[in-house]
Amino acid sequence: MVIAFSIVLIITSLLMVLLVLLHKGKGGGLSDLFGGGMSSSLGSSSVVERNLDRITITTGILWFVCIVALGLLLR
Repeated sequence: MVIAFSIVLIITSLLMVLLVLLHKGKGGGLSDLFGGGMSSSLGSSSVVERNLDRITITTGILWFVCIVALGLLLR
């Protein structure tokens, strides 16, 4: 059981890094340094961005559940 949660944790961790890097910069931070400040529609978000947000939040919740479950199992 611990091995299964560990594998899911590794997969979700890598997926979280990938998903966060796929997000578009909102401006005013380090993303402007790398060209993220050139977007024309700052206020609107497309369907793809909203789906990316949903996938990122779902992956984050699954990652958190794996952390808590591993903590309780290894106790």
